[in-house]
Amino acid sequence: MEFSITGLTTSKRTRETHMEKRVEALVENRQSKISVNLYEVEQALSQIKEILECTGKEIGVTLLDDTGIRQINRDFLQRDRPTNVIAFSMQEGEFGDINPSILGDIVISAETAGRDAQAGDMPLSDMIDYLIIHGVLHLLGYDHEKDENEAWKMRAKEHEIFQLLNGYSLETGE
Repeated sequence: MEFSITGLTTSKRTRETHMEKRVEALVENRQSKISVNLYEVEQALSQIKEILECTGKEIGVTLLDDTGIRQINRDFLQRDRPTNVIAFSMQEGEFGDINPSILGDIVISAETAGRDAQAGDMPLSDMIDYLIIHGVLHLLGYDHEKDENEAWKMRAKEHEIFQLLNGYSLETGE
């Protein structure tokens, strides 16, 4: 299901179980500077969840511009600059066990992703796939900021999943 409100697009994938209706993926585009195919984003998220064996878990993906992600980065992480991706886990903290089926939200700057894709000589859709992989791994507990060993593990997992998803290596392009 896809609909538009004031020029912003939302795509929602639902799964009905017995008497309840549960949203497994909510993909929102809250920016208008970079063209993004929400269906492709939703499909990539679904495949990534399957690869990581977390189907049935709820994950939201929101695409913003640099101004929007800068505000979130400043307000929640005290970093006053745009970034490419931020993940908000619903599994951490005092109430992290209330609903184990909700993993959390991933916020991506489409503008920064576009610049990163151009710098890496890759399609924007593949860069967004990479950022979703990065975000989902954070939601699953990976943390590249913890120490060098954790950063290496996360990077290796990102590359493995990206290769499975897109059929080529981030390092070699083949």
